[in-house]
Amino acid sequence: MAPLALLSVSNKTGLVEFARQLVDQFKFDIVSSGGTAQALKAAGIPVTKVADYTGAPEILGGRVKTLHPKIHGGILARKDLATDLADLDTQGIRAIDLVVVNLYPFTETINKPHVTLAEAIEQIDIGGPAMIRAAAKNFAHLTVLTNPNQYYNYLQELTDNNGQATSSFRQAQALEAFGHTASYDQAIAVYLASQAEPSAESSELPTIYQPPTGQQQQVLRYGENPHQPAAWYRTGATATGWAAAVQLQGKELSYNNLVDLEAARQIITEFPDRPAATIIKHNNPCGTALGDTLLAAYEKAYLADATSAFGGIVALNQSIDADTATSLTKTFLECIVAPDCTPEALAILATKKNLRVLTLADLTAPSPMQIKAIAGGYLLQAADDAIELTTDWQIVTTQQPTADQLQELLFAWKVSKHVKSNAIVVSKNSATIGIGAGQMNRVGSTQIALAQAGTAAQDAILASDGFFPFDDSVRTAAAAGITAIIQPGGSMRDQDSIVAANELGVVMVFTGKRHFLH
Repeated sequence: MAPLALLSVSNKTGLVEFARQLVDQFKFDIVSSGGTAQALKAAGIPVTKVADYTGAPEILGGRVKTLHPKIHGGILARKDLATDLADLDTQGIRAIDLVVVNLYPFTETINKPHVTLAEAIEQIDIGGPAMIRAAAKNFAHLTVLTNPNQYYNYLQELTDNNGQATSSFRQAQALEAFGHTASYDQAIAVYLASQAEPSAESSELPTIYQPPTGQQQQVLRYGENPHQPAAWYRTGATATGWAAAVQLQGKELSYNNLVDLEAARQIITEFPDRPAATIIKHNNPCGTALGDTLLAAYEKAYLADATSAFGGIVALNQSIDADTATSLTKTFLECIVAPDCTPEALAILATKKNLRVLTLADLTAPSPMQIKAIAGGYLLQAADDAIELTTDWQIVTTQQPTADQLQELLFAWKVSKHVKSNAIVVSKNSATIGIGAGQMNRVGSTQIALAQAGTAAQDAILASDGFFPFDDSVRTAAAAGITAIIQPGGSMRDQDSIVAANELGVVMVFTGKRHFLH
C-alpha cells in the first residue's frame, strides 16, 4: 500500500512543490483539509479531502475538521503492535506515515492594529496542535514536519534511505514539533494574560510564570568568552525583535554584540521625539545625545567619549542618511542599528565591509519582562519603563531649576537608568559628557564621571541613579562646576545633601524613584 501523508498547513510556502514530489517521486497518497486541499487540487495534485476520508463534514464553521478517529488513529498507531494494527483493520483506518502541519497565524493576528479578543480567539488552533503532538509522540512510526524549511531535508532523507526516514531524523523533527506547539501556546498564554482584568487580590506579576519557549535562531561562535558555547534563541511563532532585524552587511552577530545591541535599543526607546544616538561599550553607554539632526546627535554622542567609542555599538532612532553614514565610517565600530537606512548611506557604510549594519523596524518597541536565571529557578521583573514626568519631581533646594535645566535633568535621568549601578551621568546640551558606571561606591562613580567631563562640567548637570548617602558627592560635583543635581532621595542623610546644595547654590531635585541596574 502507498504511504499516506496528511497535509494541513496555514503557511503554504513551498507546499505545492513539496506535495508534487511526494506524489510523483515517492508515490504518496495525500489527505488534506480546507485551504490546503484547495491549493493542491488547483495545482493538479491528487488529494483526498479530510471530510471525504473520514466521512464526517467540517462543522462549527471549520472549528472541527481533523478531530476524528480515522485521523488520530492513523497518526497514533504503533506499526509494530499487532493489537494496534488489528484496530486499524477493524475500523478501516490507514496508518499515516507523514504529518505536515503548521498552525493558525495567532501571533501575526494579534500583532495587527485594533484586533479584538474575539478575532484573536478564532486564531487559536485546536486540531493542528492535536495532530502535531500526536505525531511527535509517535515519532517511532512516522514523521512530523512543522516548518517549510524542513521539506527539503525530508525529501533528501527519503532519497538517501529508500523512501524511509531514519529514526534519528524522525526524533529530531518531533523535538522541533514540540517546540513549535510550546511556543504557540506560550504566545496565547501571554496574550490572554495581557487581556485579563486583574482582580483586586492579584499581584502585578503572576504566581506561576512559564518563560517563553525558544527556537534556535543561530549557533554563535561563542558566548562572552571563547571557551563558552552559546546560541541565540527567538521566542514566539514568528520572528520579532532582533530575530526580525535585517542585517544589511557585515560579519555574523556575536553573543556580546546582541547583548550590547539590546542595551542600546533600550536607551533609544527613551527618546522618541528628537533625533537620538547612543554608543554602547560593554553594556554601558559611553555616549548618548539628542540633536536637531541625526548627524548632530551621533557626533555629540561620539565626542562624549571618543576613546571608548572605538569598537562600540551604535543605535540611532531615525533612518541613517548619507551624512550620518559618512561620520559613522570615521572610526572603528562593531555594529550599527537604526529603523532604516537609505541606499546612499548603505553604499557609504559598505566601504567598511566587516561593519555589521542592521535595520529593525520596531527598534523602539516596549521592553519585555526581564528574566534572570539563578540556581534552582529564576527572577522575574517588569521592565524599568515607567514614564518620567518632571511634574512628579520634588525640588528640595532654595535654588529653582530653569526650564532648560529641567529638560537637561530629564535627559540625564533617563540615561542614568541604563548605566550599571552605582551610576552617575553628567550632561550638557542634551549630551552625556561624563559617565561613572558600576563602581562599588557612589563617590567613585562621581569622581570618574566628573574627571571624564573635565572643564566641560562647568554649568552642567549631574544625575545619580540612587540616593547620596552623604553630602560628599554633592560637594565634589559643585566644586567641578555642576549647577543642578537629580537623584531619587530617600537617604537618612538627605538633609545633609540638601544643606550642602543650598550652601553651594546648586539645584537639587528628588524624583522619588530609583533606577538601579545590576
